[in-house]
Order: sequence, then structure tokens, then C-alpha cells
Amino acid sequence: MPDYKALGGAASLFSYGPGAAAAAPGSVSGALPFGSQAAIQGLGHGVQQQLHLQQDQLQQLLRAPPLRLDYDIAAYSSFSASYHPKHIMVNKPHDQSSRWSSGSNNQMQYILLKLDHMAIVQTITFGKYHKVHVCNLKEFKVYGGMTPNNMLELLHSGLRNDSEQETFALKHKANGVIFPCQYIKIVPLLAWGANFNFSIWHVEMRGIAQPEIVERVYWQHANYRETEVIRLCLKHFRQRNFLDSFQRLQECTNLQLEDPLLTDLHRQLVINGDFDGAEELLTRAASRLLFEDYIGGCTYKPNWRRIVPSDPDSPTPGMRGGHQMCIDVDNGVIYLFGGWNGTQDLSDFWAYHQATEHWVNLSMDTRKQSGPGPRSCHKICFDPKRGAIYILGKYVDPESRPNVPLDSDFWRYDISASKWTRISSNTAQEGGPELIYDHQMVVDAKSQVLYVFGGRTIVADVAQTVYSGLYAYDITRNQWTLIRTDTSQPENTIQLKSRIGHSMLLNPLTRELYIFAGQRNKDYLSDFYVYEMDTDTVHEVARDYTKLGGPDAGFTQRATIDTSLGEFYVLSGLMREKNATQETVRNSFWVYSLKKNKWTRVYQNENTGADYWAQMADREPRPRYAHQLVYDHTRRCQYLFGGNPGEIGNPNLRLDDLWELRLVRSVHCRRTVLGRPAQWLQPRLTACDPNRPTTDDVLRRAKFLVRRQRFREMCQSAGQHDDPLRALQYLQTQVAQVVNHDDEAESKAFRELTGYLFRWTMSSKKATVPANPDAGLAGMGGMGAAAPGNAAGAHAFGAGGMATNGSQGVKSKGAQPCIPCGICMRMTDTADGTATDTYLLRTELYESLQEFFPDSMREPKENLVDLVPMG
Repeated sequence: MPDYKALGGAASLFSYGPGAAAAAPGSVSGALPFGSQAAIQGLGHGVQQQLHLQQDQLQQLLRAPPLRLDYDIAAYSSFSASYHPKHIMVNKPHDQSSRWSSGSNNQMQYILLKLDHMAIVQTITFGKYHKVHVCNLKEFKVYGGMTPNNMLELLHSGLRNDSEQETFALKHKANGVIFPCQYIKIVPLLAWGANFNFSIWHVEMRGIAQPEIVERVYWQHANYRETEVIRLCLKHFRQRNFLDSFQRLQECTNLQLEDPLLTDLHRQLVINGDFDGAEELLTRAASRLLFEDYIGGCTYKPNWRRIVPSDPDSPTPGMRGGHQMCIDVDNGVIYLFGGWNGTQDLSDFWAYHQATEHWVNLSMDTRKQSGPGPRSCHKICFDPKRGAIYILGKYVDPESRPNVPLDSDFWRYDISASKWTRISSNTAQEGGPELIYDHQMVVDAKSQVLYVFGGRTIVADVAQTVYSGLYAYDITRNQWTLIRTDTSQPENTIQLKSRIGHSMLLNPLTRELYIFAGQRNKDYLSDFYVYEMDTDTVHEVARDYTKLGGPDAGFTQRATIDTSLGEFYVLSGLMREKNATQETVRNSFWVYSLKKNKWTRVYQNENTGADYWAQMADREPRPRYAHQLVYDHTRRCQYLFGGNPGEIGNPNLRLDDLWELRLVRSVHCRRTVLGRPAQWLQPRLTACDPNRPTTDDVLRRAKFLVRRQRFREMCQSAGQHDDPLRALQYLQTQVAQVVNHDDEAESKAFRELTGYLFRWTMSSKKATVPANPDAGLAGMGGMGAAAPGNAAGAHAFGAGGMATNGSQGVKSKGAQPCIPCGICMRMTDTADGTATDTYLLRTELYESLQEFFPDSMREPKENLVDLVPMG
């Protein structure tokens, strides 16, 4: 292991080789990885500036265009006949013998590729035979690493059984740190033909191979791994009260385990038993808004409300599906246009005013105001800069196509002037899309560019399937630009295939488009792509997000986004589960965190019976598709209207109900403490905010946990240092002060704390505390029982100073020295089911309080003991 102190302390942890100054490890976005933030905060301001500057320089270098990476065949499992693995190094799609074919179809088959030079491998492209072939890989995995014996899974996906080559993005970043590879291993899992051997026709990899970049990334990754190993050791030593070992390792490496504020919190709470000081630090953290990440990670609970006009005679939009809505957030108005009512297309135009909760009919037929004609499956979007609404596309029945013009008209509605303008009678003649339907359209208000992607082109020949590409419309210059077609895209890049019924969202902060789901041909999709508008680059986030815990493949799902929270929302429509052939109408509501790349299901109702939904008519919307959903990010509420319930026997039925959805966050604990499930903190909805808990609410809960432990120790030391009546008074005043008595579960848990007053033993040597006297304390901060096996005679002391202590720690007054190994600090119970280790309980409390802080400030989440192999 390097001598970190000799190399200059923590600064050397971010060097790209011995003695070389360099940037701290980080992701392409520029954020420093977990652990590096804590280490950097201990450096001088000038060194910090230098590290961040070098980090930014590295990010610029990593944006270099990817290069083709040369490789050789290092090893393989087997091959059949003359189909040697070396054939994959050349691309001969018309030569049936130019492939690797395994000698068996078991899952032990593989090819190991060795790169000519270490590189950051970003993509892998699989060439194919010019015809469909049964030996193509339906499922496979790709691994990568610096050695064949230590490899990380980079990809788990599959090829389509066609003749088009496919390019996949490979994982090249872990925990925010980019890593290079020398070896790539391809492991076939399943062929398209049952019982057939596996075949790979061609493999090409691309990435960054420039030595000056790769070397820096290599040392960054190596140093990061060394840093995390040391931090895990520091955590383990402090957790077990091996404080001498902790201090010596920290002095040797000059590494910080966590943010200094949390180190102070540990010192005050765990070592000194200064509960007042701990509360002061928590208050300081709240004033710095350090609980925002925790609040953002709290789970949601859906709160549906059906909006019914106060005046039953007031006009409202009728039943419909395939309509479109957009929202003017600043003025609190939702606009609705067109749709299909089960018998005909509509051309009515409505405005819903959120403040008064009533509809205003702007027109029953916009043609009379020189506006667009009836239509459905079109798209509209609102431009807040111009105060205008844009309309493009429509569906035309196959039987009607020979009798009507198939021109793509394009419209704008000026809200302030209440005026329609036909921008174009046929966008195809001006470089824009043909007449399309079930596409997506968004507007970038800042740059005044409107983006249109996907949709199916209306053509006279109904047997012909043509998908539209990606277009940009410059509003200021009235000019269309074709960015990508469906059939022609840059080679060896991620292919953005067009589809219908998908979702597309704009993130103006990052200047990205998020495109996911939909239908292509007969396939329902569950893929997710990001399009960078400024660089014309496509990134694949997921080929199948269902495998990653996301929704099933879907069609006509509706999505909205909140860029300030860094998340988007999806209300499903038509769904198709894996290996199923029938569509189901099932509404589920999902939240996707952009920061954490994580799907969370908030709501789902599996009921399909008409009788059930008749009873739920005013409580919850019935499942539907072809509906519309808009989001008010200032009020943080969604609005749902209409749709097709897909009722068997009544295919023309459409809905006309309007719903408001608010997502209410609940406070909860999200991981384990000391490697065990933290069952002491169940979800609890905040009473002070209709949408999410506040910083004050989190601070109150944190104080409750602290005061709860203080009360436990007062009961524990009753008869030695504290009067039981004093403990009771503290419970009735100080603890009660931070309890939410409106919450039944929390109030019940508070009342059960009185049980501690009857469980203390008058003794000058030992006072026992029940390991978990509030097993019914569901949700309220009971620290839980320690793990079995503790030495029965471990000492425990009162509310001040370190509780139990080996000879390496800070001694409490009157403490008898323990065995120097610190054995009494381990997470154990005594034989009679009591826990006497106050240091343990305080450590558990400290780790619980860390839940409220950002990951970048905290000690590693992992535990050293979990790394021990048990096979």
C-alpha cells in the first residue's frame, strides 16, 4: 500500500501516479464520487481549487470522440467446425462462415478479448449475418476489467433477430468513477433458436484510448479503490470502538472518514454523550439545508381527488380519448383540444382554470375561428415565452385516406390575441415531417426550438409502415431541420429507433430529451434514451428498464417532469407483461429519479371489474389508455382527463372525468444500521406540508431519536447517577416536546417509552437496559437489539461520557478497563436478552442520524465484514 503520508496526505489520493498532481475522481457530469468529497473537504482552499480545476479539465478530455479499439482473441471456451473466434474481428455479413460458433449451447461459453491498449470502453457493436439466423444471441452478458480474473458486468442485453448491426453502451463508470479495461469478456446465454449453439458474427468496440487520458483515469480509479478500502477500515475500527487503531490509521493516511460536521456529531453523541451538543449540530445542519437529499428520497403516497364542477349545469368537455392537453403554469390554465368521442373526431377547444376549478369553452369548432379541423392522436405543446400553443399531426382512418388530402398542417394559437394561425399547410414541403400521428412534441422555450420525434406516417398504402424521425423547428426563423431519420443514423452509435405512443420529455437545465417506451411494429418497448441537443448525441440508459425494476413495456403511457426535483413521472396505459401476448389496461404510477437512475412504483391497482370501479368512481380513477396528463410544477400536482377504459363489449366508451393527483412524501428510514435492517422507523406522512416533509419536520424527528436515547440512558443509570423521577420529568417535557402527537403510531411509541422506567436495576456496577423493550415501537426510533454473542459483563454507564469502553477508548468515570481488544464493543446481547453496550446503542443512533445527510458527507454505506467471502 502506498505511503500516503509520505506522498503528501489526502492530496496524493487523487494523483495519477506516484508524485503526480491530478484531479479528484469524478463522473462525466463533474460531480465528485462518493467518498472523495469528504476527503477533499479536509484540504486547503488552494488545493481544493486546483483539484476541481483539474477535474474539470479531465471532463473536457473525456468528451473526445470515441475511437475504434483494436483487440485480439485472448481465450475462448470452445468452437465448432471452422467457426474460429478470430472470425469476429472482421465484418463479412454475407459470408456465413465468418463467425464464431460455440461448440456447445450451455452457459459456460465465452470469448475473452484483450485490447491492444488499456482503454475506456464506451460501446460495443455486434455485426450480423445479412439474414435472420437462429444462432444469433437472444441474451448475453459483457464483462470488463484489467485482468481476466477480476471483471465487472458491463452489459446484460440481447440482440434482435434481424440483419441490422446493433450498438450498445457499456458501463464504464462505477460510484461516479470512470474505470479503464484491458479485457472484455462476452458470455452468450441464449440463442434465438432453441437448442442451437451460439454465434457471433462481428464485434467492434469504441472508446477513449488516448494514453494521456487513460493513464490519468487508471490512477484515479486505483486511488479511489485504495481510498475506499481505508475508509471502510476506519468505519470498522470506530464502529467497534478500536479507537487507537482508528486514530493511527487516520494519522497515517491523513484521510477523513466523513464530513467534519458528522465527525463532530459522532464525537459529541457517541464518545462524549453530549446530547445537547449533538442537537446543536443537527440544528446547524438543518440551517444549511443538509436534509434536502433525504427529503427528496422519501417515498411518495398518491392522493387522488376527483374534480367535479360546483355547478352541475356548467359546460365541461365531453367523453373522449386521443385528445391533447397542455398547461400554462404561470397563469394556472390547462388547455384541451380535440380527441375522439367514440364516434367522431372533435375540434372543440377548452380552458380549465385551476384557481376556480371550472371549464371555459373557447370554441366548439375551431374551424369557425379559422383554426384547425377535427383530429385525434395529434400533439400540442405550450410555449411560455410567446404565450402560444402549437398543434401538429392527426390520425386518418385507412378507409378515408383515398378521399382526403394527407397534408401535414401546422398551427399556432396566440393566447393573448385568441387567434389561430396556420403556420404551414404541409410541413413535408418545408423540410418537416409528413402527416404523422402518435408522435411526441416538446418546445425549448429558451432557444425557441420545437422538437418532434417518432410517430407513424400516414400513407395511402395502409399495408406500408413508415416511421417518422427526429425533427427540430426553429420558431424564430420558421425553419425545419431533419436531425435523424428512422432508417439512416450514424454508424457505430446508439440507434434511436422511432416508435409510436412513446414519451418524450425536455430537461432545459441539462438540454436533454428523455425518450422511452412506446410501440414499434408489434413490439411494446421498455427502453430509455437520452438525446443531448447541443452535441447531437444519443445515450442508452436502459435497453429494458423492466429488468431494472421499472414499469412493464407500455404504449400510450403519459409522462411529466419536474426538473427542480430531478425526477419524472409516468402514468401507464396499455401494458404488456413479459412473455405475454395480450395487452392489459392497467394504471400504475411511477417516479424515476434522474440523479439515482432509479424507478419507484408509487401506485397500482390491479382491479378490473366494472362493479368495483363503479364503487370507486369518486375515490380513484379507473384504468385507461389514450388519456392525457399534465403537471403543474409550481403547485406540484398532476391533472388527468379522459381516455379509453378498454371495456370489453363497449369499444366506443370514452371517459370525461378530471382528476388531481398530489404525491405526498413520507419520512422513513432507507437502509440498515450496523449491517442489520433498521426496522425502527416506518413511513410517516408529515402533517406540516401537503406534499413533502420540511427541514423542520426532519429535524424534529432527529431530535426525538437523540432524546429517546438520552432518556434510555437516564433510566439505565437510575440509582447510580439519575433519579427515576427526573427521567420521568424529562420524558414528559423534553421528549414529549418533539413528538408528533397527531400521528397515532408515533404517539403510541412515545407512550411505550414509559416501560423503561420499570426496567432498571439498582446496582453500582451494572444497569441493564432491554435490548428492544419497544418491540411494538414500530416506526419510532427504537435502536433495536444487538446481534447475539456479546460478552455478558460488558460495562455500561450513564448519560455522559463514553458508555462502554475498551482500553483504547476514552474512559468514563469509574469505568473498569476492558480487554484491550475491544471485544465488549461487538454487536451482541447478553444471555438474558439485555444489551449493556451503550457505545453500541449510540453508534446505532449515530448511523441512523446519518440517514438524514447527503451520501457525499457520510461514511461508506458498506461494512467491512460484508466483504468477507462465505463460499
